[in-house]
Amino acid sequence: MTDSKRKQSPPRRRPPLQRGIIILPSAFTLGNLFFGIYALVSAAQGDLIWAAWYIVFASILDFADGRVARFTRTGSNFGAELDSLVDAISFGVAPGFIIYQQFLTETAWGWILAYVYISAIVVRLARFNVEQGGEAKTHFHGLPSPTAGVILASFFPFSQTSFFQTQLADMPWATIIGVMTVIISVLMVSNVPYPIIPRLGFKTPRNTIGTAWVLGGLALAVTVPRYYFFPATVLYTAFGLVKAILLGFIDRLPEKDPLLDEDDEDLEVDDSGLEVRAVDYREVAPVRFRRKARGRSKETDPPGEGPKRRGKPDGTQEPRP
Repeated sequence: MTDSKRKQSPPRRRPPLQRGIIILPSAFTLGNLFFGIYALVSAAQGDLIWAAWYIVFASILDFADGRVARFTRTGSNFGAELDSLVDAISFGVAPGFIIYQQFLTETAWGWILAYVYISAIVVRLARFNVEQGGEAKTHFHGLPSPTAGVILASFFPFSQTSFFQTQLADMPWATIIGVMTVIISVLMVSNVPYPIIPRLGFKTPRNTIGTAWVLGGLALAVTVPRYYFFPATVLYTAFGLVKAILLGFIDRLPEKDPLLDEDDEDLEVDDSGLEVRAVDYREVAPVRFRRKARGRSKETDPPGEGPKRRGKPDGTQEPRP
């Protein structure tokens, strides 16, 4: 077939069944938005307990929509953009408003802290779309926005437990949460890699441990939610940061950051005209993922040529990741 005939061929259409189930991921995403909006309504009415649980429900639907899209093979750029817009409300505006209602109404400039947090959420989501949106991941680049939202929202239910009232109530929590909000905001736009939820299964010891960990967390979330969500998300946040520092991951992260402009010659453009910025996670991924990535790069290199190279500022060349 000649090039002219190939260009004149009609665009491929989705099969009828796929067109029917393509609304499923968006339905989960809009359910996420519903709980985010209702969390705002509950917080405005002073019901911070249910406002927190609505943020948790939103995070569950956010976890589900991407997996539904990949399982049904109905992922799209539209779905990725819709998901980010919804997350900005459910895990940015709503938790920021909850914290404002709980701690910041008595201060004239307390809303600035909520603004800093929401700004970090928006920047984090924009970077996620550029780097990883719609693709399978081995790590999150920066603290995930649902984790940040659940941390801030779930503090109030945790503060109503008997353990908190007897052991922790005397601590300066307004200051602690303020500092924690700033730290969370920085971590969301940082280069710290955070692990994803492991695959469930019992084929290997690693899968078995991961499955036991997930099921144990689920059991605690259902039985003692007030005790579970705030400590668990704080520990997850601290684990990623401490691991990155102790194992030297920060020094091995990609040098190119989507928050910074790149030279035009370093940018690739996909079929839709969008800029594609590659981020190489082979060095922080598990060994088996690094081997697969190296194998794919060898297969895609032209015969007789090594990896593509790009220029350094001094005019020398370095391998492109």
